Amino acid sequence: MKCVGIVDTTFARVDMAKYALEVIEKELPGYRVLRHTVPGIKDLPGAARRIIDMGCDSIITFGWVGAKPVDKYSYIASSMGLIMLGVLTGKLIIDVTVHEDEAETPEELKRIAVHRARAHAKNLVDIIKGGLQALTPKAGMGVRQGYPDVGPIP
Repeated sequence: MKCVGIVDTTFARVDMAKYALEVIEKELPGYRVLRHTVPGIKDLPGAARRIIDMGCDSIITFGWVGAKPVDKYSYIASSMGLIMLGVLTGKLIIDVTVHEDEAETPEELKRIAVHRARAHAKNLVDIIKGGLQALTPKAGMGVRQGYPDVGPIP
């Protein structure tokens, strides 16, 4: 059975994985989904590796980055770890992050997080179903996750 992994954190203020699961379970009904929740963003690469070792070829991670400089440094470390993991294993890893300072209000931050989670889950599904060229028609189109699309520059 094919497998998709979801890794998220308890540090997040929105359960982004819940929204991604809705998309993945609807679009990939024959797939097994493994979810692993860890304390914080720096734990994402190790958790993603464990999910890969359990048989998943595709992973989506959900990180939440605080507004302080130390949080930004933690994000950089996590992102580099996920990039290295993808390069070394050849597995599809989509790293989804929300930064606390992206919005002025908790309501707007939640809207961004939910939209971003669903949109990136759809990207993952499209790549799984359509292969490496699945997103090519959207190249250069100014597509955004969490915000309205901005369109291409003519």
